[in-house]
Amino acid sequence: MYSSIYGGIIRHKFPLYKPNVNLEQLFGKHILFLFSFLTHENLNRAIRGGALESTRDVTIANREHLSDYLKVRDEYLYELDVHLDRFLSSASKAKISSPFSRSALRSILIQLTAASKCKKGTLRYWPSAGPGDFLLSSTGCPTSAFYAVVIDQELSQCKEGVKVITSSIPMKPPLFATAKNVNYLPNVLSVMEAEEKGASSSIWVDEEGYIAEGPNVNVAFITQDKELVMPPFDNILHGCTAKRLLELASKLVDQGLLKGVATKKLTVEEAKAAAEMMYVGSTLPLLPIIVWDDQPIGNGRVGELTMLLSDLLWDDMVAGPDTQRIPVPYAE
Repeated sequence: MYSSIYGGIIRHKFPLYKPNVNLEQLFGKHILFLFSFLTHENLNRAIRGGALESTRDVTIANREHLSDYLKVRDEYLYELDVHLDRFLSSASKAKISSPFSRSALRSILIQLTAASKCKKGTLRYWPSAGPGDFLLSSTGCPTSAFYAVVIDQELSQCKEGVKVITSSIPMKPPLFATAKNVNYLPNVLSVMEAEEKGASSSIWVDEEGYIAEGPNVNVAFITQDKELVMPPFDNILHGCTAKRLLELASKLVDQGLLKGVATKKLTVEEAKAAAEMMYVGSTLPLLPIIVWDDQPIGNGRVGELTMLLSDLLWDDMVAGPDTQRIPVPYAE
């Protein structure tokens, strides 16, 4: 993990996590909070995950922080630069100043991934107003903070379709929806509502009756006319993977398999009449949807074009251009 408060990349060797371990003695004078914990297969190696943060950080007290994540795939970081740009844009909206320049943040994330030795997984990172006085204002925080963690995780292509529902949980207003933050209570309740009804997740519809997004994911449709359509990003999160999919889909247009690619408003009725439907997000990166509110989408099976789009994303992760895949300098 990386902590700007604790002084950089942290790698400690100890066999297993024990609830009674003295973290203050182990890690120094800071009283630390164990945010999450993962170890490598060899338990004598460094901790792979675990964001250890000062308990006085407003991140824990007020959730006053942002979050972003991207894939580690076959010794490369996928879409690091576009995620980092969105990260800094979100920080600006939240009025959190980064403790480092963009180039320094980029270097930290690459070095952390190399130190973790993780070659397949996710890289997650957070800025915060920093250690302070537990109050709502950040004026009591002398310096902002930055945390990051690499999680060893095997991700595979999603080939089975899922069921979704229309969420009754209010969606976030545009100011919060367009910033990648950890105000996830609406997302959590939306997913729990879906699970209680035997579905996997949900779809948000805005106040005007147009399709918005899903919890932590964008949503896309293949119309009966074979056009790939996504809702406009004006009032929802501009997903990095969704943006990349729109670019890659032009290959299917050139092959005559798709008639076009567009972002435009869709009513619920129009969306449910689609031939195919899918979630799009960084850790998926594409998940077919076959049933919505107990109504089959198309023929109720995973669509051919959906899987072709999924293949494009997975191929891009494995063999895409240098602009998308940043090599990680692992030690020999």
